[in-house]
Amino acid sequence: MNRREFVRLAGSGLPAAALAESVVAAQVAQSKAPAGSRPRALMKVGTQHGDSEEILKACAAFGVNNICSRLPSDKLDETWSVDGLSRLRDRVKGHGISLDMVPLPMSSSEISTAEMSAIYLGKSPERDRNIDDICQMIRNCARAGIMQVKYNFTLIGIPRSGTAAGRGGSRYSEFIYANAKQEPPLTIAGKVDADTYWERITYFLERVVPVAAEYKVRMGCHPQDPGVPRGSGWRGVDAVLGSPDGLKKFVSIKESPYHGLNFCQGTISEQLEKPGEQIFDVIRYFGSRKKIFSVHFRNIDGGFLNFRETFIDNGSVDMLKAMRVYKEVGYDGMMMPDHVPRVEGIASDQGFAFAFGYIKALIAAVAAEG
Repeated sequence: MNRREFVRLAGSGLPAAALAESVVAAQVAQSKAPAGSRPRALMKVGTQHGDSEEILKACAAFGVNNICSRLPSDKLDETWSVDGLSRLRDRVKGHGISLDMVPLPMSSSEISTAEMSAIYLGKSPERDRNIDDICQMIRNCARAGIMQVKYNFTLIGIPRSGTAAGRGGSRYSEFIYANAKQEPPLTIAGKVDADTYWERITYFLERVVPVAAEYKVRMGCHPQDPGVPRGSGWRGVDAVLGSPDGLKKFVSIKESPYHGLNFCQGTISEQLEKPGEQIFDVIRYFGSRKKIFSVHFRNIDGGFLNFRETFIDNGSVDMLKAMRVYKEVGYDGMMMPDHVPRVEGIASDQGFAFAFGYIKALIAAVAAEG
């Protein structure tokens, strides 16, 4: 779809979700599907917005029937008990929505504000206590019927260099490595080389994955956002989960059907020189091995060390083609919007509504291809 046609539709008064579906319909008409028989489309639109009553009502209205909740608590307390998690599950279910996943208190925060910093810093015995708590959270999730969790293993957080002008006066979050300020030069972790980082990851996985396997809870780790130069890293940290090769090593450390990825397509696109060409084979690699447990389905313009987080329909990646690849590999989990651009005077939730409609339309499009 060209810009003039988008502007015409945008000015027609369509709601955000309907506008997104119209955009997709036009793009599907211009994008001929490859010939041959196809597997059934199993993906579903989802979200990680949270679980407030307002959000649940909106999700129910939009037909977003699968979600990841907000973080129950940053420590093992009553909200992480079987009763607490069961109440959360039932409250979500009351809106006709399935609570497919909860986040562990291992978020994308920079190490100085991380919930369980000892795990990343390799500081025992505190990290052992933190890991024991993570294991108990996993057990309680299983007992409450929540069979998937997500987490991060980052020390540097999510660096960005600023914002850039986007479509229609919107603002896109941007990362240009040459312009980004590494201040202070080191995190509180000091210098962390690749071997040290892998040791800390392995220590964690060796203790947690067996528990996840015993209780049949899938653990999806988010890649490092963004990718940074190998070796020199960012603020003294060699961020080993910042490349597809690093992620391949990660999933092989403790082989299990319950150890995989919260596959952020946008983040992995940021790790590639030419995401518009390369991302599809990355999806195939992890998807064919059943290591994609959930998907952050977002687009970028640019690539490694120089990118902007765009609207889902106008980045470097053909999102219809990407959705076809998820279908091809038999992925059956949530496709969640993530990091939507900012539009002045409009709440960010409206940007997510546009993304929900777009994702629903893409799923319908690839399902219709047979």
